[in-house]
Amino acid sequence: MTLSRDELWPRAGLWASFDDAPGPWDAALLGAPAFRTSLSPTGAHATPAAVRDALQRYSPTLMGNPPVDLNEVLRIADAGDVSSPDGPDGEAALRERVRELQRRTELIIALGGDNSITYAVAQGADAHGLITLDAHFDLRDGESNGSPVRRLVEDGLDPHRIVQIGIADFANSAAYARRAAELGIAVITLDDVRREGIEAVVARGLEVAGSASGRIHLDIDVDVCDRSVAPGCPASVPGGLAAWELRTAVRAIASDARVVSADIVEVDATADATDARTVRLAALCVLELLAGKAAQK
Repeated sequence: MTLSRDELWPRAGLWASFDDAPGPWDAALLGAPAFRTSLSPTGAHATPAAVRDALQRYSPTLMGNPPVDLNEVLRIADAGDVSSPDGPDGEAALRERVRELQRRTELIIALGGDNSITYAVAQGADAHGLITLDAHFDLRDGESNGSPVRRLVEDGLDPHRIVQIGIADFANSAAYARRAAELGIAVITLDDVRREGIEAVVARGLEVAGSASGRIHLDIDVDVCDRSVAPGCPASVPGGLAAWELRTAVRAIASDARVVSADIVEVDATADATDARTVRLAALCVLELLAGKAAQK
């Protein structure tokens, strides 16, 4: 991709290498190109690189009076990729890399890859609460991109500290809905979001996931969005969230200092529309996470 050059129009994504400077960092980007256990065939391993390219299409500037350049108010680093994050060995490597990053970073942003990375990233960040923006419960049996929430619960995450926002009709089974209810997970459906509004459901989610002690992980499964804006998500359906709704929710959640890690998952860069709209939405979610972090300053 060839982009114009303008010294007065800086680009996002051109951040320092995490390992080349001591930090501390406000935020660090980490690629986690998992794809081998996906329930649907996917090229999600190509997505971290695609999102990094897409970031350069955007400026790091928030409009306001005065405007805010995220590159000036935040210390942002890129920590590269965990090369093979699939399977037990890959998950162990991802978990350890996140642990290493969190010692010097306030917010870790993991670029999937499929939703399986939520399991190791949340554990590596020592998260005590979980918020998912997702059309699906991810409570399936086995080890796949459909099981990270169940695996976290089985490994000790308190299900009463889990909030799932955007759960959709016709995208889940009654058995998994009953499983969520039996575990005590707080479920906020897509209809609830539309009825109550983003601000209200985010406040409720933060209250549940962040109660008692802090350290919340945010799972951003882009297939929560309408298929018209997320065609590169294998499981996105017509009628999901609008792009602006997802972006608003991401920024609002990330504005809470208890959010210490996030992942952006389920985007298949190889199956995207020709205008790369899904990858570009994922890149904007990175910037919305950073905008939320900047709001804490």
